Amino acid sequence: MAELVRLTVLGCCGTYPAAGRACSGYLLEAPSGGRVWVDAGSGTLANLLARTDLPALDAIWISHLHADHVSDLALAGHALLFGPEPTARPLPLLGPTGMAGHLRATMPTEIPGVPDDAFEVHELHDGERVGFGQLELEAVATEHGTPTFGLRASAGGPTLAYSADTGPCDGIGRLAEGADLLLCEASWLDRPSGVPPVHLTAEQAGRWAAEGRAGRLVLTHLRPDADPAVAVEQAAAAFGGPVSVAHEGEVLTPGH
Repeated sequence: MAELVRLTVLGCCGTYPAAGRACSGYLLEAPSGGRVWVDAGSGTLANLLARTDLPALDAIWISHLHADHVSDLALAGHALLFGPEPTARPLPLLGPTGMAGHLRATMPTEIPGVPDDAFEVHELHDGERVGFGQLELEAVATEHGTPTFGLRASAGGPTLAYSADTGPCDGIGRLAEGADLLLCEASWLDRPSGVPPVHLTAEQAGRWAAEGRAGRLVLTHLRPDADPAVAVEQAAAAFGGPVSVAHEGEVLTPGH
């Protein structure tokens, strides 16, 4: 039976957190089963724990290994291993090439069982499909200067797509194609001269949403100094459909 997936925004600042806020992180759920923490940027672990316990997750998905998407992962490992009820099984951890090396560099490997007792690492590849309960996820590689995977998610019904970090590429087109809701990074209002095109502007996010015929566009990963109203204006002019900016604590549901 088709269900509506639900995504709770745990953090959405791009590059670094604004005062009192968190970087990239989302809780993705299907009503009858399937719960995945997507990206673990600074501050998102605390926001996640206000909503669920780590052992209640089916998996963690890390889009790429930049700090604003992964800095809370080692702390999550510590919580799994050294919390009041240590995990009885390694938590599946899906991410790009280099994920295992990152864990060994950021967790105290001199302690027996760390990090292997905390996480079961699986390296993603482009086009891979994985399922957790009713939740079905597809990995889509994007171009960000380092191995990076956006995702498409559904539970047999409407599709939610998450761009992760990306510059203009075929991957963002594949993610946007027919998505009922596109959660898309919009790091820049105007890209400074000389900055590589490894992030989208708000206008580009709107253009990709239009080309993919997405139903709704939600902008995320805005830099702390960006004006959200301007970002929405620029994206809406290119998209022509409904546009908003993600906010921490917001619950997004494709098809609504």
